[in-house]
Amino acid sequence: MLSRCALIFLLLGGRLAAWDMPADWPLNAPTPAQIAIVLAAADQEGWPAVAPALRLKALRAYEANRPDAAGAWLGLARWAVLLGEPENHFVPRWIDAVVAARANHANMPRSYHPPGTPLAAHAGRPLVAWLLGNPKFTDKFFGVLSPCDYLPAVLDILDQIHTAEPARFQTYAQLALAIAVVYDVPPPPGWPHGQVSQAALPRRLPAPTEAFAFFAQADQAGLTLQHLARLDADVLKFVVDAAAPFPELKWAQQSVRFPLPDLVRSYEAVSYRLDRLQAAQNDWPGTTYTLPQILKEGGICVDQAYFATETGKARGVPTLLFAGAGVDSRHAWFGYLDGQQHWQLDAGRYAEAKLVTGMARDPQTWGILTDHELMYLADGFRGRATYPLSRLNTDIAAAYLAVGQAPAAVTAARKAANYERLNSEAWETLLDAEHAAGADARTRETTLREAALALEKFPDLNAQFRQRIADSLRARGETSAADFEEKQIARKYQDGRSDLGIATAVTAMQRVGADQTVAEQMHVFGQLMNQIDHDAGTAFFDRVARPFVVRLNHEGHPTEARAALAQTRNALNPAADSQLDQEMGKLAATLK
Repeated sequence: MLSRCALIFLLLGGRLAAWDMPADWPLNAPTPAQIAIVLAAADQEGWPAVAPALRLKALRAYEANRPDAAGAWLGLARWAVLLGEPENHFVPRWIDAVVAARANHANMPRSYHPPGTPLAAHAGRPLVAWLLGNPKFTDKFFGVLSPCDYLPAVLDILDQIHTAEPARFQTYAQLALAIAVVYDVPPPPGWPHGQVSQAALPRRLPAPTEAFAFFAQADQAGLTLQHLARLDADVLKFVVDAAAPFPELKWAQQSVRFPLPDLVRSYEAVSYRLDRLQAAQNDWPGTTYTLPQILKEGGICVDQAYFATETGKARGVPTLLFAGAGVDSRHAWFGYLDGQQHWQLDAGRYAEAKLVTGMARDPQTWGILTDHELMYLADGFRGRATYPLSRLNTDIAAAYLAVGQAPAAVTAARKAANYERLNSEAWETLLDAEHAAGADARTRETTLREAALALEKFPDLNAQFRQRIADSLRARGETSAADFEEKQIARKYQDGRSDLGIATAVTAMQRVGADQTVAEQMHVFGQLMNQIDHDAGTAFFDRVARPFVVRLNHEGHPTEARAALAQTRNALNPAADSQLDQEMGKLAATLK
């Protein structure tokens, strides 16, 4: 049968010809026999030779209005592109993505020396055959994949687990994927929180195969509160990122038995140490940091949150440790996925502290994930019938871009956005396609406004798109219009989401440079102070005021630095002896 689909591998002017797929293959989803032929072709000629024909098949099926076939062929094409990419091409792009996302950290290697072999070298033939034959896993894989995922390690981990437990891999493929995208790089030094020493909490992830066996066995033994085989990798990653070692997790399975509806009690089970609060002892004082020890000795809020998240993970519950800044203090709490598959994000959160935004670690990238972003990721629009069509058209638009057909990419991306207005990836792809098609700045600003309006119920995304409008206006010389746009963002979210106004203020202060006089810098700072709500409190001090005061003092302007700090204190009016009041006092002492 292989002779009927002769494989063409011709070097023409330095270019590699694509595999010549048999013309008599109908525009249906690929059959197992056809997948076997594709796999044999890749074995003989390499994945780069196979990928163009697979992509072309997907585009032809799409143009023939065969969405199911188009999606299946496109899945094969995406595997071919991924597996065929040389590792020394992938790694520089991955490094750029990690740096852009500010996800690089001290525990990552300082340098990489990747070989020129394709990424397929990290996946054995049995795993590759399984991947190509499982379109549902393919869809989930590319749906969860991030530019910050280190693919050589992701494939290595999947291959290790598949080789060690092929039968259990079938049932727990999403668990394996979650482990792969979390364990691909080491965790950062401050994970899961920075108020315990490295000696007391070593912060080491276990071997991937051991983690897979631990969680799969716990699920099969009925020790988990969630059915892990039913969850996808995008939530299971908040289970497998446990920092506590397996003996402590096993202890938690037996000793911390709160039912899922009452999981908040695991936070309250750790008695609060008022003596540490009064002594401003924020770091764990002991030389070891174990779950039984925390339960016995008590702790402050961050220890309560750590205990709750780790004991939740031990019982198969996706959990996150949140930290946030309120009016005049900081606090830590936790979130978890409940029995109805809804995120509960306020366990241990104090309403009176007015904690606007909770910040957690995304274990997939080790970057920052807010509770508001998590709510977007968990929104129900992905369950609507139109969402798969939006996803397909988004992916097809990217495929058109890959072959240089920008106008067709614009059309497909526009369909994607129309099918599901809340699909932010569709809007991003449309903007990329418009750029590739040569659309001018005004056209792209119109699209940005459409996206901002479509995503208005998600303030973070709405503000991000509107900030990009301001950036575009500024880039083409419309400075007043850009300033007005940024002020509108701050005003829109002054009540309830002051953190977004702070983000705009940070951007504005970053533009204040040496070309402006100190008086001009103080004027900009004063304007920002007038736009920020009192509830911004600690967050405004941390992100805007303190950096500005420190910079003024460092540059030899202590009088202005003291004036800026006094202005901040007057505007925020922290409670006497509060954490914010004390930190302002410490900063003032450095300025004398």
